[in-house]
Amino acid sequence: MEILWFLIALGLLFGVLGPYLLRRRGGGIRLAAPGSPDAADPEAYGFVRQEDQDVRLPGADDELLHVLDVVQATQDWRAASRLLAETDKDGEVRWQRVQAFAGAASLELQERPGVGGAWLRAWRAEAPKDAGGAAVHAEFLVQQAWRSSTAGTDDFRIILEEARKVTEEAALLAPGDPVPYITQLAVARGLGYGHEQFDQVWAQVIDRAPQHMGAHLAALHYWCEKWHGSREEADHFATTAAARAPRGSLLAALPLFAVHEHVPDVVLVQDFFRTAVVSKAMDGALYAVHSARPDDPMLAHVRHLLVYFLVRSERWAEAMHQLVKVDGHVGSVPWTLSGDPAAEFTVYRNLAVAGYEANGGSPATLPR
Repeated sequence: MEILWFLIALGLLFGVLGPYLLRRRGGGIRLAAPGSPDAADPEAYGFVRQEDQDVRLPGADDELLHVLDVVQATQDWRAASRLLAETDKDGEVRWQRVQAFAGAASLELQERPGVGGAWLRAWRAEAPKDAGGAAVHAEFLVQQAWRSSTAGTDDFRIILEEARKVTEEAALLAPGDPVPYITQLAVARGLGYGHEQFDQVWAQVIDRAPQHMGAHLAALHYWCEKWHGSREEADHFATTAAARAPRGSLLAALPLFAVHEHVPDVVLVQDFFRTAVVSKAMDGALYAVHSARPDDPMLAHVRHLLVYFLVRSERWAEAMHQLVKVDGHVGSVPWTLSGDPAAEFTVYRNLAVAGYEANGGSPATLPR
């Protein structure tokens, strides 16, 4: 059964990746019949099954998940308020926790219209001066705009205009907190701020948290070709931030995110994922991962994107080294761009296992 599950998952991407997967370069991947001893089995590596992958977060945050479970079970917002009050304002963790609470409320509302997310409404009504509640509310509105309406429509703009008002309120409640301004970067992108107006918001962010990786990712979206910049402007923003980053900062991985933003829907260039531009960006991201603190909360984000690029470029062993660090949590780009993040992640993981074993790897040879 496990082998059948693997082969079905592998087939999902075969139409797209087939041509390069079937190249016979140094013992490339060969499809094995069900039950064959040569068939790769991801579970032999201790990987989590697809249905058990956690799509809420990119990596582990047990304290957050415990509080989130309590809030959703009791519909009492106080545990969430206490957690955010105890979380450093200038770090990446607060931003991720605000996103997680907002996302949970938004998904609840989507699943149970008019009822879901009642705990957030109660939070704002009962504690209107709570900075954490205001920050979560602002991010909730941003997520609702993209989840419930189409960019550029009146409904979309109305929701984002409300989000802008709430970000301003949240900023007044916590003057040193960069999170309301990071949320406003998404508002600026959706409402189409001009470059000068966007730079004013960006200045508020970097005054408070100049090395904030999450903020840089939010700003990068604005500068991309599909929004209000260009491929060149996005690349300039990313490479400049990477060049200025101190050792140990994950900002060195930002150019890889810029490359990902501009990967064409249909790759026409042979060996696109082996080009100098892509290879250089991957090497920068690998350097960032190796030099970062093991407890850096943004580390999982970079590892997930590396898995995508390393698999596409057939660097199987390196992909496996990243997979063992992030398996179990898939709430990150690029998987969240799919309608089923767990399924998308599992396909790439299965390809990595198959490629690793086709080139002599095994569970025994993979360090953890």
